[in-house]
Amino acid sequence: METELTSSGSGSSSALTSDLSAWHFGGDERHLTLLCACFLCGGGRVNHTVVLYGHLNPLTLPQRAKNKLEPSEQLNPAQSKPWPSAFIQSPDRQARSVSVHVCLCLCLSMTCFSYSEYFSLFHSCRRHSRLAQQTGRAQPSSSGAAWGVRRRCDSSQLSTSQSVEIDPVVAAIRDGDEKAVFNMMKSGKNLSVPNKDGWIPLHEAAYYGQVGCLSLLQKAYPGTIDQRTLNEETALYLATSRGNLDCLLTLLQAGAEPDISNKARETPLYKACERKNAEAARLLVQYNADTNHRCNRGWTALHEAVSRNDLEIIDILVKGGAKIESANAYGITSLFVAAESGQLEALRYLARCGADINTQASDNASALYEACKNGHVPIVEFLLSQGADANKANKDGLLPLHIAAKKGICEIVSMLIPVTSRTRVKRSGISPLHLAAERNNDDILEELIEAGYEVNTALSDERSCLYEDRRTTPLYFAVFNNNIYATELLLQAGANPNVDLINPLLISIRHGCLKTMKLLLDHGANINAYISSHPTTFPATIMFSMKYLSVLKYLLDLGCDAGSCFECQYGNGPHPALNYRRERLNDPQVTREPAVVQFCEMVSTPEISRWAGPIIDVLLDYVGNVQLCSRLKEHIDSYEDWAVIKEKAEPPRPLSHLCRIKVRSLVGRNRIKLLDTLPLPDRLIRYLQHDYSQ
Repeated sequence: METELTSSGSGSSSALTSDLSAWHFGGDERHLTLLCACFLCGGGRVNHTVVLYGHLNPLTLPQRAKNKLEPSEQLNPAQSKPWPSAFIQSPDRQARSVSVHVCLCLCLSMTCFSYSEYFSLFHSCRRHSRLAQQTGRAQPSSSGAAWGVRRRCDSSQLSTSQSVEIDPVVAAIRDGDEKAVFNMMKSGKNLSVPNKDGWIPLHEAAYYGQVGCLSLLQKAYPGTIDQRTLNEETALYLATSRGNLDCLLTLLQAGAEPDISNKARETPLYKACERKNAEAARLLVQYNADTNHRCNRGWTALHEAVSRNDLEIIDILVKGGAKIESANAYGITSLFVAAESGQLEALRYLARCGADINTQASDNASALYEACKNGHVPIVEFLLSQGADANKANKDGLLPLHIAAKKGICEIVSMLIPVTSRTRVKRSGISPLHLAAERNNDDILEELIEAGYEVNTALSDERSCLYEDRRTTPLYFAVFNNNIYATELLLQAGANPNVDLINPLLISIRHGCLKTMKLLLDHGANINAYISSHPTTFPATIMFSMKYLSVLKYLLDLGCDAGSCFECQYGNGPHPALNYRRERLNDPQVTREPAVVQFCEMVSTPEISRWAGPIIDVLLDYVGNVQLCSRLKEHIDSYEDWAVIKEKAEPPRPLSHLCRIKVRSLVGRNRIKLLDTLPLPDRLIRYLQHDYSQ
């Protein structure tokens, strides 16, 4: 059936003839309908003599296109240009000849073209086409050009939207048409010539599992039985990868070499293990396949079978001569793989066969260590029951207990504590407590403390220098993470808060966590802590709390030394220029002794200078008669609102204030919290405590 579509566009002085050979119709007649509609509504002249696989439904044309379809208007063939036929599939597959002539004309009336209408139709066509491909309507035909699926050189499938020419030989093999294959050979056609992917018909037969065609081709071309594709895959490998046992047996009986590997050095036996095909593995072993062949990763077929916990194949391989202790390039044995991947049945089988329970990889990690690392509780339990050594350290000196504490697996930690040597833990330079505190594993931390692990154990110098702040104690890790529960747990167990180079109290001040500060101070943290690598003339606690006036006042209430902030070696004289360079604790360029920083220099830094007035005002409440240095006066004079602070600092200070300072000094810093127990009026006690709430 032929359909004539003609249209006369609006006038235009010039015409543009366009070759649309690049257009493809994705398996749906509506793509062609859409093209016709766009040309018609846009002023194009279209003369289609179209015969399709199926039919052209004019009802799918937009209304504007229908209005321009006038059978009486014909296009002069001389003004038209032929372009390639469009093939479209439909279920009935009724072929009709196709001839298309298109001539486009530029037209000013294109502005009236309804883009939204045709884009909507275009998208619906695309959806229909994709749906057709998913449901199998766009599969390649048995021969000729078709829309379909191509196969890559590695035998995987590649969907394509371009026309693919299907080789009649391949089509016959795929359909299992032995008669057609025989007739092709009888006619003199050479069926041993590879295609662009290096595939010959023998490969196709093995891949598609057509044992009849395979036998014909093998007998006709016996020299091609071990021929490889571009990916170096033999017919035997392809049959194994697809699980085609009949083809596999036929090839083996015909003398196919079972140990030829592909580019990844994977043999058919390795592929059978990967696919968990026990029958294929049994056949290959029966035909003397090498059970100890290594792929490019150094893995054997036994490694692969163990990683998939396939006991049947493992048994076939071991009985076929596979070496249990064979290791890959990283020193990993099959038992190590079983422990690492949590394959308990495979592990038990290998242990019964005499595999080394204490096997170690090239980085000295043991099978037990890897099982702990990956959280395989049953594996750890089995290994320990078989006598696995829990005191074998990896190259970093870490024991299985270390990694279990780091991962936070309570069951494994409970099993390892009784069998782990405290001496070996100490020799490692790091305690499991450090790792548990670092990872906020509070349950592990509590269990280790109950087991008697020393809470004040310090990191070795080698491990401490890995941290910029040179931390050493588990308490520091807990405070650094702002973990209040872990901090309290460690302090109650006797942790010393004054061991680290940077006092944990300073870290809690930086976090602004009053609860952690209180915990540390209640357990003896030095409220006047300094940093030895960054010396100052005043406590580092004041330096860290300068931006938090409420925290600063809290520390001063508890006896922090405020008087040292007003001790300046330059007094009213000129001060040297400031150096704002920050030196890190582990800076290799810092070889000289660091300069001691005074309070007036610290408040002059850009980060603090705008807070200088309020900071000085708070500090003056906790000191007697002091002298402000010239730099502090300069800061106070920089803001008019701070003039009252300068007046407040002028001596003499009020007598009541001086008496308060004297009483607090006599009570002492360690007992300053007991002021409310003195036999004094409440109003006086509140005054001594700087409590102005009432």
